[in-house]
Amino acid sequence: MSVTAAAGFAAAGVTAGLKKSGGLDLAIVENVGPLTSCATVFTTNRCQANPVIWSQQVMKDGVVRAIVLNSGGANCYTGSMGFQTTHATAEAVATELDISAVDVVVCSTGLIGEQLNLDLVKAGVFDAARALKTDAATSPEAGLLAAQAIMTTDTTPKQAVVVSPSGWTVGGMAKGAGMLAPGLATMLVVLTTDAVLNSAQLDAALREATRLTFDRLDSDGCMSTNDTVSLLGSGASGVEADVAEFTAALIALCQDLTLQLQGDAEGSAHDVAIEVRNADTEADAVTVARAVSRSALFKTAIYGNDPNWGRVLAAVGTTAAVFDPYGIDVAINDVQVCTAGEPDQPRELVDLTPRAVSVVIDLHAGSHSATVWTNDLTQEYVEENSAYSS
Repeated sequence: MSVTAAAGFAAAGVTAGLKKSGGLDLAIVENVGPLTSCATVFTTNRCQANPVIWSQQVMKDGVVRAIVLNSGGANCYTGSMGFQTTHATAEAVATELDISAVDVVVCSTGLIGEQLNLDLVKAGVFDAARALKTDAATSPEAGLLAAQAIMTTDTTPKQAVVVSPSGWTVGGMAKGAGMLAPGLATMLVVLTTDAVLNSAQLDAALREATRLTFDRLDSDGCMSTNDTVSLLGSGASGVEADVAEFTAALIALCQDLTLQLQGDAEGSAHDVAIEVRNADTEADAVTVARAVSRSALFKTAIYGNDPNWGRVLAAVGTTAAVFDPYGIDVAINDVQVCTAGEPDQPRELVDLTPRAVSVVIDLHAGSHSATVWTNDLTQEYVEENSAYSS
């Protein structure tokens, strides 16, 4: 179960005809209350899609009754007609669910620069709304259909649930297999909880969770124009959650989804965790880890099962972080290949045939640490993305 695991939520996923494949391509997640709390983080890309522009206005009062999401088209750089399509989509959801359009978040994913067929979108909204009115709308199957409907190049839906012993639940679904880079969000994600929390509390928890999870997933260094992560609160459990406990659970849930997204990165053969230890600040640790994660030389070496730790140090050296260039240690898959900027154990001892790869960089400059998750750069990635628009 995912978005339907928490009480007070219904979901639907339908085929509207937006995808050339004919697969599921439109989903609605409805918060039936009693609370209508919400928090959302958006991409920081200055080039933003119409749904992001619309939804930022929706979020100003922290009240959201439903989220409608489509794959098969990003509705980005589609001019005034594209914004009208977004507005009309929210209006269609509002009409069908008897709510206000200004309480509907809209999310789209797919190719940039192509108009969505509004007639198909409206028909999809109608079908999804009908499904929401059935008893099955709160079932695990309904949540799965919604998760499948938002997939683009994903090979599998991403879902996760955390159940608190205190009596509340948080669940979520995510899509993303490429263009995963920090900017908040990093993909399309819908999270739901039946804990009794207001929008401000949800916002604080969500921003902490995204900071430590989604924002540290850096698949290919490319930031999307449509990224949105929303957290809806229904309060249907009747249990007022401890904010610290809720935040910890939300971090765990988002971490689960983050690793699922990493594992489905386009064409990847390795999942790489880059951990920086003993940095002067947490920001330094993130900066160094991200520099390595974005090095094409490093990523292709991992693809070739080559523990080329020189490429790690070369990437570290491009940053302004505090460190002694000749005081850095590097370990790859638990083999200490570099100590104090000099060769240590033979690189031939490193086994890179497993999918999971661990890189630990010790800067010896302080007490802070951070991990960034990435993947290798493969021929399959190039092939998939070169053919995406067709």
